[in-house]
Amino acid sequence: MATSPWKDSLIKRGTGGWKYTSILLANQALATLAFFGVAVNLVLFLTRVLGEESANAANSVSKWTGTVYLFSLFGAFLSDSYWGRYLTCAVFQIILVAGLGLLSLTSWLFMIKPAGCGDGKLDCMPTSSIGIAIFYLSIYLVAFGYGGHQPALATFGADQFDGENPKEKGSKVAFFGYFYFALNAGSLFSNTILVYYEDTGRWTLGFLASLGSAIIALLSFLIGTPGYRHAKPCGNPLPRVAQVFVAAAKKWDMVPANPDELYEVEGKESAIKGSRKIIHSNKFEFLDKAATITKTDLDGPKSPWRLCTVTQVEEVKYVLKMLPIWLCTIIYSVIFTQMASLFVEQGDEMNTKIGSFHLPAASMSAFDICSVLICTGIYSQVLVPLAGKLSGNPKGLTELQRMGTGLIIGMFSMLAAGATEILRLKHAMPDQKGSSLSILWQIPQYVLVGASEVFMYVGQLEFFNGQAPDGIKSFGSSLCMASISLGNYVSSMLVNMVMGITARGNNPGWIPDNLNKGHIDRFFFLIAVLTAFDFVIYLFCAKWYKSINLEDSAEKQGREEDGVLSRV
Repeated sequence: MATSPWKDSLIKRGTGGWKYTSILLANQALATLAFFGVAVNLVLFLTRVLGEESANAANSVSKWTGTVYLFSLFGAFLSDSYWGRYLTCAVFQIILVAGLGLLSLTSWLFMIKPAGCGDGKLDCMPTSSIGIAIFYLSIYLVAFGYGGHQPALATFGADQFDGENPKEKGSKVAFFGYFYFALNAGSLFSNTILVYYEDTGRWTLGFLASLGSAIIALLSFLIGTPGYRHAKPCGNPLPRVAQVFVAAAKKWDMVPANPDELYEVEGKESAIKGSRKIIHSNKFEFLDKAATITKTDLDGPKSPWRLCTVTQVEEVKYVLKMLPIWLCTIIYSVIFTQMASLFVEQGDEMNTKIGSFHLPAASMSAFDICSVLICTGIYSQVLVPLAGKLSGNPKGLTELQRMGTGLIIGMFSMLAAGATEILRLKHAMPDQKGSSLSILWQIPQYVLVGASEVFMYVGQLEFFNGQAPDGIKSFGSSLCMASISLGNYVSSMLVNMVMGITARGNNPGWIPDNLNKGHIDRFFFLIAVLTAFDFVIYLFCAKWYKSINLEDSAEKQGREEDGVLSRV
């Protein structure tokens, strides 16, 4: 049986498979180690080294982390449209290396003065405006490099398997679980070893370790170059989207034609280069006007600004269909971002002594990582077979069911964080910062966040990559990261709103510099309530959504008899 042009372009070079995917997984682990070497302790760097207040530092971290994942949209655009996945991964990794190099140099020359400062005991000297400017330039270069690299790497890894091959289809689905596993394995080192060195004032050493990891990641990626499979970029999707809306607007007063009378090019390949055809769907039927053939279309030259193919229209439809699901995941990312901000600040004002050992507050996220690694194994080895028998779905739970489960578990993590804060305040030291309550009381909230990630973020990666049309695959992967981006911005907005409302007059507000005078427990409970409300909306969106229906090469000949062909 002849293969589709899409499949031919996918396997044009290299062999792909697990041999080369393992290189990409190692690259993911190393790049993540490098990134989290900066991200996980950034809130304490801002408070201890730059002297920012707690609320401002939490906001700065939220905005920076949000920017990281916002850049994923830019990386996805370049990957899908012009550069392809491979070149996008390589270029943005070079930017990541440059940012980490500049950060290491800046901290050494301008910021860590005297040596060992910023350990929570020894204050750092005020940093010059030039040093601060270079510092922010460097961390935003890190954000740009890592953010642009992630969606392209996720999709590039999936490209190493042929979804039309029954032997490789299962491997392609399993890849996303391993991808997220590698992400957490890489961040485990950052959240334990690097955090410890940074927390004791050896910030430059920690940043240099991140730089070394990023360099090794780049070199390992380049070593696998001869064996990677490549998918050709499908061109800029923005004109294609605009053409659908313009063509539909020009025929606004028309009634859309029947599905079997809509315009589609003949042959096996769609009009979008490198993309499979998509079967017509019934949602957003007003856009079908763009593929409805008029007398003008028959008599005059065909213009994509007046007549679009069914596949082009469906590409736009599926972007619109995914948006409600995507919007519902943003509140979960508000939960996720607390680990890098308020969880760390909460832990920093607890008893961090385990015997004679000082446990850095930021290293508590290691419990989140361990939870992810353990829950990934439990899910794949226990829950999937059990749920598969009960539901008849070999995946166990659908991606949408997994994401909903992640929302519920995430809500419980906020309830646990709020309960821990109530207990911490009961053990607070009068008229000073800190509490005698052990930092180990934070373990439940971190473990619950980790368990929720296994359901939410792995489910998101599979869902958005699987449901995105071929021409915008990296865009699909970037939606997962963009939800983290907006989650950070929403978190920052919530902090500002809460402080604006609660910090009036002499009231210190819920999130003051001295947490013993505040009530971040109420902030955590507020997020839990918002998550419960979001879950209700998510249920309606998930029930409404219908999966994408592609014309696979194995079924194409039979479907051609149904008349999904050109009428011009």
